[in-house]
Amino acid sequence: MQRKRKETFLGGATAQAAEWAHLSQFHVHAHLVCKKHAQKKPDNQHTMTTILGLPDLAPEIFRKRAVIEGYPAQPITSEQIKEYLEMLSDVCGMKTLAAPTMHRSDTFGWAGWIHWETSGAHFYAWDQPRLFFSVDIYTCKQFSIEKAAEFTKEYFRASRIVYRDI
Repeated sequence: MQRKRKETFLGGATAQAAEWAHLSQFHVHAHLVCKKHAQKKPDNQHTMTTILGLPDLAPEIFRKRAVIEGYPAQPITSEQIKEYLEMLSDVCGMKTLAAPTMHRSDTFGWAGWIHWETSGAHFYAWDQPRLFFSVDIYTCKQFSIEKAAEFTKEYFRASRIVYRDI
């Protein structure tokens, strides 16, 4: 499915349109624990229908998805991923239920995940073909994507970063 998306750039650049080849870049990770944190969506909140092109099967359950991607200043280690995910929890105001879990693939690089009471976040880091990272956040609780993106940029001393709500 081809779709236009609006990317937001930190570091002085302006928002611009870019092609979104398909949604598989965002790894949708849904938890049923969101039921506990159901809340009415604000009137200005886009529904799942407009965001993902899918019918919103649970409009009474608040869900928020976000992606942050960028170029780190140096290769990312498992220790950095663990610390980053723990600190991201605080930045986003999330309660951690399980410590971060990391795994390294010789082909695709590092992956990490942290479990929050209101869902969680995934982190992916590549050394090849370029230094690159991607963060997927899925929650049933409101948080500031701008604060999360700024924290991410500073933590990894990223030369360029993009982010958006899905």
